[in-house]
Amino acid sequence: MMMSASLAIAVPSHALGHPVTRPAIFPAPTSMVLTSGTLALGTAVVLITAPGTDPETVARVRDILTAAGVKTITSARRLPVAPDRVHPDRVHIVLGLGDSGVVRDSLSRSKATLETHTEGYTLTTVAAGAGIVTLAGHDADGLFHAVQTFRQLARRPTLPALVIQDHPAMPIRGTIEGFYGAPWSMTDRTKHLDFLATVKANTYVYSPKDDPYARDRWREAYPTATLSSLGTLAQTARRNHVDFVYAVSPGPSVCFSDPADVQALERKFDALRAIGVGSFYVALDDIEYTKWNCERDKTAFGPSGAEAAGVAQAQLLNAVQAGLSTKDPGARALIMVPTEYYDAKETPYKAALRKHLDPRIVVQWTGTDVVPPAISIPDAKAATKAFGRKTLLWDNYPVNDYAQTTGRLLMAPYTRREAGLSGELTGILSNPMNQEAPSRPAVTGVAAFGWNDTAYDAERTWHFSARELASGDDRATAALLTFFDTQHMAPTFGSQPWQEQAPRLKAALDAVREVLADGDAAARQRAIADLTTRADAIANAPDIIRSGTIDPGFAAQARPWLDAMQRWGRALQLTAAGLGSANSGSTAAARYFAEARTLAREAAAITTIPGATRFDGPIKIADGVLDAFVSDAPTLIAAAPAIEADGAVPVRSDGPK
Repeated sequence: MMMSASLAIAVPSHALGHPVTRPAIFPAPTSMVLTSGTLALGTAVVLITAPGTDPETVARVRDILTAAGVKTITSARRLPVAPDRVHPDRVHIVLGLGDSGVVRDSLSRSKATLETHTEGYTLTTVAAGAGIVTLAGHDADGLFHAVQTFRQLARRPTLPALVIQDHPAMPIRGTIEGFYGAPWSMTDRTKHLDFLATVKANTYVYSPKDDPYARDRWREAYPTATLSSLGTLAQTARRNHVDFVYAVSPGPSVCFSDPADVQALERKFDALRAIGVGSFYVALDDIEYTKWNCERDKTAFGPSGAEAAGVAQAQLLNAVQAGLSTKDPGARALIMVPTEYYDAKETPYKAALRKHLDPRIVVQWTGTDVVPPAISIPDAKAATKAFGRKTLLWDNYPVNDYAQTTGRLLMAPYTRREAGLSGELTGILSNPMNQEAPSRPAVTGVAAFGWNDTAYDAERTWHFSARELASGDDRATAALLTFFDTQHMAPTFGSQPWQEQAPRLKAALDAVREVLADGDAAARQRAIADLTTRADAIANAPDIIRSGTIDPGFAAQARPWLDAMQRWGRALQLTAAGLGSANSGSTAAARYFAEARTLAREAAAITTIPGATRFDGPIKIADGVLDAFVSDAPTLIAAAPAIEADGAVPVRSDGPK
């Protein structure tokens, strides 16, 4: 029925244009409010930089503008008095700390106030006139984080008018290279520090277990070339507003009561300080504390044992902290990881640390277990009570240096950490994998949780990490997510994983099983067609990942997994063809199933890159899901093959090769 003219609904003119949508920013900002309208950067902008702004930060803004298609960047000292004066057709971008006059003016025109938290920032976009974009940092770190948010906004064709006020929930956020096995290369570390900047992380701890000068030979000076490389790395960290923390692990041989060993630690730290490192860490994990390394400690602390170890460690660490404070009163507090680094049960060792350890020293804690399946607020509160201070969480995810992770990359979303943990932790550090680039999806989640745990969305952040790795390419993003699903398993030190394997693929394959069991012929045909599409996605993903859109380091470090995935994908393609043949009564089903089994055996025989991880072994691809389906498929549809006179199953030439 036609609506009469008198009943027609009037539509506001602005509603006929493009709607203004809320941008997806990761980590999630503390506050983001859309105002009115949009603005496009265009090909020419005016950049107004407040005095004293870090040149590296300014350079990053210029790079972002160039990537967004801006051809001309004109510099100015202040905003024009009126919008119709001096470049009225260009967006003005104001960049600097909030205590500068030009930034205060820009915030006032934007009807916004400066974020006052440490590492905080205010970012505004105003659509009136040609538009004003303001990036105002509470401090230099906050301004740098504002630039990372602007980087995400500038990818859009137009910027919505908005006000973002943002700051981190946790003071310490980042990674600790604390795994066993092959350490990262300096190139990998450089890439990792560049990556940490993009997710607003602020801490990287250098603590590879297999660096002999940090553990077994900790008293010895680094070779000149190695020290120089570490200095270059520290410079990269500073450029990325990441605190480079150097960790030494003296526990296997230290004599706690010997002043010479305190001096050896100070010499080690002095050498690192001379190349630009200002933050330090003493690791006392994975050592035996029921015996002393020297007779002197027995005299000083009595018979060996947990309580005596706590007293001895506190004495050593307090001396180191005092030395650091004397040499650099403004230095960050020493960080330590205790020998009892997991659970929060009351013990003589923890009681001794709680009583004797300098309250300034930061204590790391791995949660309820070495690899905890979940961490709750009560868990963290118990750790606070046990150690006498809020702890810094060392989260052993996605590290893959223990036996249960053999043949695996751990690439599930970062989850099962309770929102609100920021109230009971000083921060969170992820222990990544031996493979740097494949660690980024999980680390992205850790950093996002540390920035804003109450608004953290694990699944959406996981998708964001794939898009970032894929440089925004939709096809590459989809391929990565397909790959991630085959590496979803997250083991613990026990027999039960804390994240299941391939949940998306399992749901799809379970649906196929159900339709084959209960569906009619047409439904079975549709299910098999869907299975073929999914098999194609698995088989094709490795070539897409290797095509160049994604960091080549990712493909190189994941090489055997991609090789195995491709074969498993082809096995699933043949399995789908076999089911299709069986469903139509074709005699080719047996051949397809046999070829699928052959490819599955080849895939299962592919092993990890020798020496790349602590434990070498067969590659796992959606194990328990994909292999089970390929194995079961021939039993899902009974199809009587045509038998030749000699009893052989005839071979056809149709189907996938």
